[in-house]
Amino acid sequence: MSTLLDIKSSVLRQVQVCPSFRRKTEQEPETTNSQEPPTGAWKPGDGVEFFAHMRLILKKGDGRQGLPCPEVLLRSGSPAPAEPVDPNRGLRTLTQEEVEMLYEEALYTVLHRAGTMGPDQVDDEEVLLSYLQQVFGTSSEEHMEAIMRVKKAKAPTYALKVSVMRAKNLLAKDPNGFSDPYCMLGILPASSAPQESSGQKEQRFGFRKGSKRSSPLPAKCIQVTEVKNSTLNPVWKEHFLFEIDDVNTDQLHLDIWDHDDDVSLAEACRKLNEVIGLKGMTRYFKQIVKSARANGTAGPTEDHTDDFLGCLNIPIREVPVAGADRWFKLEPRSSASRVQGDCHLVLKLITTQRDTVMSQRGRSGFLSYLLLLSRVLRFEHRVEEPNSSSWRGELSGPGTTVLCLHGAQSNLSPLQLAVLHWQVSSRHHQTRTLDYGYLLGLLEDVQAHWEEAASLPQEQEESLADSFSAFSEFGLRLLRQLRDYFPATNSTAVYRLELLLKCLEKLQLFQPAFEICPFETELSMDIAAALKRGNREWYDQLLNTKSPREQPGPQRLAGLVELADIIYEDLQSCYGVYASLFHGILKVDFFTLTFRQLERLVAEEAWVLTEELSPKMNLEVASGLFELYLTLADTQRFWSCIPGRESRSLALAGIHTPFLPAVKLWLQVLRDQAKWRLQGAVDVDTLEPVDAASKHSSSAATASLCLSHIQELWVRLAWPDPSQAQGLGTQLSQDMCEASLFYTELLRKKVDTQPGAAGEAVSEQLCVVLNNVELVRRASGQALRGLVWSEGASGLEGVLPRPLLSCIQALDEDLHREAHTVTAHLTSKMVADIRKYVQHISLSPDSIQNDEVSTGDEQGVRMRGGLNSTLAGPEDPRLQAVAPLLRYLDEKLVLLSDALVKENLNRVLEALWELLLQAILQALSANRDVSADFYGRFHFTLEALVSFFHAEGQGLPLENLRDGSYKRLEEELRLHKCSTRECIEQFYLDKLKQRTLEQNRFGRLTVRCHYEAAEQRLAVEVLHAADLLPLDANGLSDPFVIVELGPPHLFPLVRSQRTQVKARTLHPVYDELFHFSVPAEACRRRGACVLFTVMDHDWLSTNDFAGEAALGLGGISGIARPHVGGGTRPGQPITVHLRRPRAQVRSALRMLEGRTNREAQEFVKKLKELEKSMEADP
Repeated sequence: MSTLLDIKSSVLRQVQVCPSFRRKTEQEPETTNSQEPPTGAWKPGDGVEFFAHMRLILKKGDGRQGLPCPEVLLRSGSPAPAEPVDPNRGLRTLTQEEVEMLYEEALYTVLHRAGTMGPDQVDDEEVLLSYLQQVFGTSSEEHMEAIMRVKKAKAPTYALKVSVMRAKNLLAKDPNGFSDPYCMLGILPASSAPQESSGQKEQRFGFRKGSKRSSPLPAKCIQVTEVKNSTLNPVWKEHFLFEIDDVNTDQLHLDIWDHDDDVSLAEACRKLNEVIGLKGMTRYFKQIVKSARANGTAGPTEDHTDDFLGCLNIPIREVPVAGADRWFKLEPRSSASRVQGDCHLVLKLITTQRDTVMSQRGRSGFLSYLLLLSRVLRFEHRVEEPNSSSWRGELSGPGTTVLCLHGAQSNLSPLQLAVLHWQVSSRHHQTRTLDYGYLLGLLEDVQAHWEEAASLPQEQEESLADSFSAFSEFGLRLLRQLRDYFPATNSTAVYRLELLLKCLEKLQLFQPAFEICPFETELSMDIAAALKRGNREWYDQLLNTKSPREQPGPQRLAGLVELADIIYEDLQSCYGVYASLFHGILKVDFFTLTFRQLERLVAEEAWVLTEELSPKMNLEVASGLFELYLTLADTQRFWSCIPGRESRSLALAGIHTPFLPAVKLWLQVLRDQAKWRLQGAVDVDTLEPVDAASKHSSSAATASLCLSHIQELWVRLAWPDPSQAQGLGTQLSQDMCEASLFYTELLRKKVDTQPGAAGEAVSEQLCVVLNNVELVRRASGQALRGLVWSEGASGLEGVLPRPLLSCIQALDEDLHREAHTVTAHLTSKMVADIRKYVQHISLSPDSIQNDEVSTGDEQGVRMRGGLNSTLAGPEDPRLQAVAPLLRYLDEKLVLLSDALVKENLNRVLEALWELLLQAILQALSANRDVSADFYGRFHFTLEALVSFFHAEGQGLPLENLRDGSYKRLEEELRLHKCSTRECIEQFYLDKLKQRTLEQNRFGRLTVRCHYEAAEQRLAVEVLHAADLLPLDANGLSDPFVIVELGPPHLFPLVRSQRTQVKARTLHPVYDELFHFSVPAEACRRRGACVLFTVMDHDWLSTNDFAGEAALGLGGISGIARPHVGGGTRPGQPITVHLRRPRAQVRSALRMLEGRTNREAQEFVKKLKELEKSMEADP
């Protein structure tokens, strides 16, 4: 037997390993037309076009799930659209005279430059002059004449602006460890410069009082800062202006001194508490001595008051053109001096008098710089440059140098320079587009210097305010056309928009800083107004283009659908791209503003159009209105998806009401189109697998795709009214069920008309049809579960509505039935072969050799290797008998597993299993009174088939295999192997098992049994019965009870006894006691029981059977537990349920009927007499 258990199908072992059938979601195989179908009225036969159009509708909804992400919307990095420019918005055009004056000013600046050039500046005079010639476009002759005129002009007067900011780390000269520093500074002419002589100690010029080392300077040349008491890090921030006689030879000289006032000895002593440390004590005594000398013997020319802390000598020619703002290291007066520390100075070389026409006419340096910068920008920013809109104002070296020279010579502050660059660049941007990042940087410079200086002359502040107003007006005009110049799909344009908004945000920050406000209202309010106006202009233009009001309603409908789609996409862009920019930078809720405005406009248009089209409803109008409603519903859901937003306040709230008739009509069209589509798909279906990976045909893919599209469409529809949604959903679910059954009916008709291959046991077409049915069953179930609708406040979340659930269950049962029908049709072709192999098993292997069943050997070639190795062992006749059947099954299952999906393969296995069981049962019933080897072979065959179909857990489950007909067959085989008495005992055992399985249908009987060991007798007391069957015409019965012991061979001398007849009652009371003299050992035997048979007494005919009940004797009192002392103790009353004999009881009877021995025949005869009395029972 262990060898036989190894005979399993290799195919079945792999069934669970192979992946289950996967639904394909590609386009339908027979649909090859990629062009978009027209959206007209749908006619019969247009199912392909209808569902192709529906796919387009669903495709639009694919991008409308949830809230949009910027990464999805920003799809293009191409250059941004060109912004509008207007040459008239720049600075005014200069007259020829003004140009000549400006040219002279620029040449004068270059020819009289002073100071040191920086590393990025051009120090070549010819290069600078040539650059100016190009900027102004003058000829060589004009250029040379202008240079000659400028050279003849008087040289400018230079001045040095010095800002003494602070010093640090100075020497401590006072006893308290600090100093009281102050600065003396002035211009040292060339004649006063220190002279070095060989052989003498190096000395430097100093502003020391009474110094004899050099002649004193004029008082106007010397400036003094304030004294900063008790500090080594003084902060002065004092500003001075010195005229320069010769920029090439003059020097700036600066001394830092420690200020010490003359004090008396007593006053010096009072400062003893200020002395810090031993070093301070030494300085203290020195101070006392100096004070005594100053008040006593010292001459007037001796100066012991102030201590030297350091000096600086800076040649004027070394001052950078752009000015210097840095720390200078302090120097000693001589090599013997000891100093330390640094001094922070800001130096700038300017001109105070210029011999130019613009200066003579009182034109300020501010104005001349503005005009010169504008000229240079126009020259540098060439239109022919590619990507000119990304130019960031990078000037050439000569251009930067000229502007730096002019700004320095004109004494323009950093704030003024920043303002000038902003004014000129912002104006220039409106004539030739610049990079907004460059403009933003200019505004940040203005802001930074404004916070430091915070002051401009009124005229210049007014000029700055005008530039702000002009730029904000320009920016608002761009925002009105936001979608044209900054499309949301263009990442470059969106970045430019971000920078523009940051520029406007900077302007908004300047609003409270101006005495003369450039804005009449809050800039944020102006921006919101511009956005609203732009939204309305964009919508009106779109409406006039797509759906002009002059057109008739049906013609306008298609355009309004397109308009609604465009508006939805625009709202997605507003939320995903624009909203965060406007809110994050300007605190403007652009999305809410735009959504409310556009949603109201499109809702008004939809209300008007639906009212106009309602009387003209037809298929074309219904199709357009259905598509329009889907977009409007998507728009409404879009708003609801945003946290904290309620759709009830929208103008679209309730918009579904006028669309209801159109939706109903469209769904009716959908039902018909679905059937036409399925009909067309089945017509062209060849009932062959779509590809190597699929096991279904093309029509099944089309059907599942249609069902999926219908479900997706319902989700998109999301009808808001619960009662209306229930009606629509119920009808649609019924239509889907009808379409699914219609498809299976078409398949069945299709396969019936197909010619089958002669002698083909496994039909490939039937396998494909079975797979198609299973695919549609799964697809329809999934689609129907997606047809969930809201049931209002009473509905439970996540629970299917009852009508939908009923529809799903009914369809699933119908399709399961259809699958079983196809399975039966598929396996019916194998019935003859199976019966032949079962007949082979039923015959003796001694008289029939395996070669007589050649079909099994020929068809088992594929599995012969595995089976032959198993059969190579000891030749067992039973094994030789079953081997051809197993080979046959293995071959067919190889074909079936290749052709069927897992679920269908299991169906076929179950059907084959039932066919085999029935064939064996028929073989058993056809052969009576045969040898025990006959039943042994079939018992062996049954166990081999169980192992084969189970396939070590990869086939059918054991609980499924050992259920139903298997139990009956196993019981018959077991009984056939039993003796007559064992069969009779089994008959009674089955009755005992039946007791707990029967419901209370035939009434109840209450009895009491116990065994009296002393008398060796069994006492049986029949107490009463209840709820018996009415078997007489009067609705009552005349019941009596027959009490007998069984099986008869255990109690051969015991006769049955009976109670009295209780007339006309269904609840008789007997209270009769019966005794049976039997040994206790017999009562303990297998199957020993007392059988109660309730009969209805009839005076003129045979008694009627009312029911029976069996009570096992092994558990009654006195048998299970003998009484102590041998006394008699009646047991407790027992209520048993009456019943009729069941199939498993009659199986033992059939076994006995086939036996010819006397004991079996007598037992059967007695039971048949009892059955006759049951024939009259309804």
